[in-house]
Order: sequence, then C-alpha cells, then structure tokens
Amino acid sequence: MKMTIQNLRQGWQTGRKKLSRRILHWRMRGESEADILKAERKMRGVEQFDKLQRADIVVVSFGKSGRTWLRVMVSHLFRVMYKLPENAILGFDNFHNLNKAVPKIFFTHDNYIKDFTGDFDSKLPFYNKRVVLLARDPRDVAVSQFFQWKFRIKPTKVAINNYPPRDSDVSLFDFIMSDNGGSMRAVTDYLNLWAAEADKVENFHLLRYEDLRSEPHRELRAMLNFMQIDASDGDVDAAVEYSSYENMKKMESKQQFRFAGGRMMPRDKDNPNSFKVRRAKVGGYRDYFTDEEVAAIDQRLAETLDPLFDYK
Repeated sequence: MKMTIQNLRQGWQTGRKKLSRRILHWRMRGESEADILKAERKMRGVEQFDKLQRADIVVVSFGKSGRTWLRVMVSHLFRVMYKLPENAILGFDNFHNLNKAVPKIFFTHDNYIKDFTGDFDSKLPFYNKRVVLLARDPRDVAVSQFFQWKFRIKPTKVAINNYPPRDSDVSLFDFIMSDNGGSMRAVTDYLNLWAAEADKVENFHLLRYEDLRSEPHRELRAMLNFMQIDASDGDVDAAVEYSSYENMKKMESKQQFRFAGGRMMPRDKDNPNSFKVRRAKVGGYRDYFTDEEVAAIDQRLAETLDPLFDYK
C-alpha cells in the first residue's frame, strides 16, 4: 500500500510539472522560441531550487556520468537497511516518506538552477549543502551524450539543452568537438566551474566514476561516510552486487524499473545503443575514433580540464 501511494504521488507530481510547462507554452504562444525556452528553463530552475533547499544531501553530475547506476546502488542499500519495497528507486523524498531515517537526496544534473538564481558563474546555492560531485572522464561522457542524443533524448530536451536538431547529420567526432550541450567542451566547462567552487562548499566530496568502477566497495563506503550514513559491510556488499553491470542490463531489459519515470527503459530493445545502460566502459571513447582523432581529443582535454579530476 505504501509503495502504491508513493507511485501515485510521484505520478501526480510529474503530471503537474508537465501541465505547468504546457500552460507556459500556451501563455507565451506567438513569442520567440528563445524567449519561451528561457522562460521554461527558469521554471525548471524554480522546481530544482525548491528541492535543493529541502535536500539533506545533493548528488550532482553531468548527464551520462553514471548517476543512474549510483542511484540504483544507493536505492538497494536503503532497501536492505530499512526493508523497503523491492524494485523501488530512490527519488527525492520518496524513501524518506517511507522511513524518516533515509535522508532526502537530490540527484541533479544542475541544468537549470542558475536560470532561476542568476548564479551562472558560481555555485552559491550549494555552499551550505552536503554535496557529492560525481565526475566522469569528459571524453567518455561526450560519446555517451552522442548516443543519448541520437536514440534516447526526449524531443522537448533537444532545444532547451542546446543539442543539435535530431535530424542533423553530425558525426560523432564533430559532435564531441563542437560547442553543443553534450560536447566535451560542455562537460569540461561544467566540471571546471565545480572545481573552482569546491572549496566554498561547506561539505564537498568528489566521487569519480572510474574509481567507483575499479573499487566499488571502497568508494561507496567513503561516500556513505561523507553522507553520514551508517551502513554495515553486508549492506554495502549487497548494494554493489545488485548494481553490477550485468544485473543492470538484465533489469533494464526486463523493464524492472518501469515506474521510475523511464530512466531505466530502453527506447528500442533491438538497438543496444538505445539502452540507458549501454557499455559502462572506462576509456571506451577510443573505440570510436582513428588514432589521429584520439590524439586531437586527448590534447583538447589536456588543455582545458582542471587537474583536480586527474584525467590525463
């Protein structure tokens, strides 16, 4: 019964947000697309800022950095710790509403808050929060962004996040080396601002995707300690095992998390590039380019990314 109520509440909240955006577009009919997109970004920023204010912990990441994997891992940890319903996915406060011992965790790509606050060059709204920054090699992120753009992204997200039009004939190399919203430049700019602001955040923890892949027990434990979550070794073991790559792929194929807002649903079962869990390979970007293109990509990263992240 509890989980049914939570699903209904989540569905109502999602429906309310969609309706508010449709009303916005209706009210602004006849105005320029640029003005409409600016207004929608601000509206989304208001929604995100509200959650940020109420959150106990914030997990920030650029899209395609492993957030869903981490969310599934932490979700299972809490399900084991507090005997929560099977297959439930941690949202913002849904687990907290089932058991007050679970903190309110805001998973965000931090796309729109600045459009509401005007803090484009700082992370001021995050300064007094407990923040986990989930970082991933921008080269791998940009490649994953390309396949997200080609096969998964919702049409409403293309223009608002500065992706090329869906019917554009853009090569993978041109996509990641350009200035669009999923390019390597977009990822490095995002990470560089966080690197510049990290010392101003009262409680900041850097979690690299690659480290979580190579040492999942160690890195999950370190993050939980930072979050002030007292989990047993058995809880951590269960979370790591449940969120293995093989199990994630199996769960997505079976649509096990079909109530999670589509984040764990393949767009086309016959196209492996349309899956949310695609390859999860560290350094996999090299498989898609010539030696000369890899050299150009690596040089661009070396020249632009803050050394805090140690992606050489």
